[in-house]
Amino acid sequence: MYTEALNTYSLLIRNGQQYPQASRLRVNMGNIYAEQKKYLLAVKMYRMTLQEIPTAGKEIRMKITRNIGNAFIRIGQYRDAVSSYEVVMDGSPDIISGFNLLLCYYALGDVEKLKRTFARLLQIKGVGTEEDEEDKPEKDVLVDDALHKEIKERRRQYLRFVTTGARLIAPKIDRDWRVGYDWVIEQLRQHELRDSSANLAAEVEMCKALNYLKYKKYKEAIDGLKAFEKKDKPLRARAATNLAYLYFLEDDLDSGEKYSDMSIEFDRYNAKALVNKGNFLFKKEEFDKARTCFNEALAVEADNVEAMYNLGLTTKALGLYDESLRMFRRLQSLVESVEVLYQIADLNSRMGDSNTIDWYTRLIGRVPTDPGALASLGKLFARERDQSQAYHYFLESYRYYQVNMDVISWLGAYFVQNEVYDKALQFFERASQIEPTDKKWQLMTASCYRRRGEYAQAKRLYEDIHRRYPDDLESLTFLVAICKDAGLIEESNNWLRESRKLEQKIAEQKSMSPEQLLAQQENDGGDEDGFRRDDEVVRNRGAGPTARQQDRSPTEPKNSFNKSNSMKDDKKKVAKADSDNEDDIALPGT
Repeated sequence: MYTEALNTYSLLIRNGQQYPQASRLRVNMGNIYAEQKKYLLAVKMYRMTLQEIPTAGKEIRMKITRNIGNAFIRIGQYRDAVSSYEVVMDGSPDIISGFNLLLCYYALGDVEKLKRTFARLLQIKGVGTEEDEEDKPEKDVLVDDALHKEIKERRRQYLRFVTTGARLIAPKIDRDWRVGYDWVIEQLRQHELRDSSANLAAEVEMCKALNYLKYKKYKEAIDGLKAFEKKDKPLRARAATNLAYLYFLEDDLDSGEKYSDMSIEFDRYNAKALVNKGNFLFKKEEFDKARTCFNEALAVEADNVEAMYNLGLTTKALGLYDESLRMFRRLQSLVESVEVLYQIADLNSRMGDSNTIDWYTRLIGRVPTDPGALASLGKLFARERDQSQAYHYFLESYRYYQVNMDVISWLGAYFVQNEVYDKALQFFERASQIEPTDKKWQLMTASCYRRRGEYAQAKRLYEDIHRRYPDDLESLTFLVAICKDAGLIEESNNWLRESRKLEQKIAEQKSMSPEQLLAQQENDGGDEDGFRRDDEVVRNRGAGPTARQQDRSPTEPKNSFNKSNSMKDDKKKVAKADSDNEDDIALPGT
């Protein structure tokens, strides 16, 4: 349609003798070119129109000149745009041209002209001032005609442009951003002497207080907001809302809740204040009350993103997974958020939905390097018995985050199950570095050496474990087996005697009352956790493979190396305590 319109306008302009004002149609042609993003052609049409319009048509000339400036801004030619806007501001200043001129100087980084342009912006008289109201005759306050609505809208637009311009230039007009804010506030106070209803200085003062948050200066931000307690009621309510949020960040729940109650008292229909109140109730684990606050916030502001997200978390904490899922899906239709995708995937996982893998796949498509999402997807594939896919995602998770013990445990167990002990060693040694006080990882490392046939290294590790944990029966059991297998009969008998003494000690511990056990541990310096683990080892020695697999943790393969050596030489046998454990290691998460 644009092409047909341009052809028609061109035909009318060529027949200019029949249509005396046809040259002004170039303005429409310029507008079409601007809509098509052909800004240079639009500028050409506008300038040709200016040549045809007499100087008496000042108003239309200023509008066309402003369009030329707008076109230059679109193509990034800010200096040419400045020339056009300066003409408009000298001839017939308006708030839109002044604000655009301010943006051009901001883009060019000219601080002095930024100050001058902002001062000129404040000189523009906005509609709807107190002087305009005094000049009007009294009218029925219940009557709100179209003209009055238009005046109010222009007044809001004027104040919005001035406030935005002030917030834009304040941090830039001086090296110390506080000095810049002080200069802008002083200019606005002088403006309020002429227009007391503007109330712009207080608005920028609040922005200055909040700007401290960028530099993590919470005390200065709080002091600045507390100064509004003596201001007008609307300003007090806004300051209380911001103070509540600041105290929430500092985990000062009592002070924050006090200010959230204050802001709700000032304005019962303040959605942000209701969200703050709900946040404090959530932190106090009063989920039912928090749910009520978030619902009230949504009743006031139906598209409040914070209220929807927090309500989803609250219903999730209450176990109302269906309601939580509906809320997050509603939120997903409004915003594209990785956090929302994760919550939907997690809720589907908790509910056992068959689409859980699809949701986690979409999540990884958005954040392909997130180790938590990769690990979760690995667990899902492990649950589905798809070991190849589970291995892929667990390995990717480990690549981006190498201290997740669940991932390390699964990968180590996976390689043990597939008899790739070299790879398993890497993960168990890594686990030993992360948790050096947990003997489980050292036992697994020693077992990998034993399965590879490196009995000398395995023996050294078991001896080291025994020195550090003398009450560990598992290391003694394997030392007996390794020494006997290597023909070290005397040393094997020594370890066997120690093993029997420890078994007798554990049996005595089982027959003692809790008070006697505690007293003996205090006298002997024993380790309760060590006795508990030894008790588990003794209890499991006679258990079959199925019983012991059921006792294992889903994320930690406990006693996973109480197995016979994976040797191909049938002549070498280990002790019976070791040969009883012939079951394969169970992968965590399966």
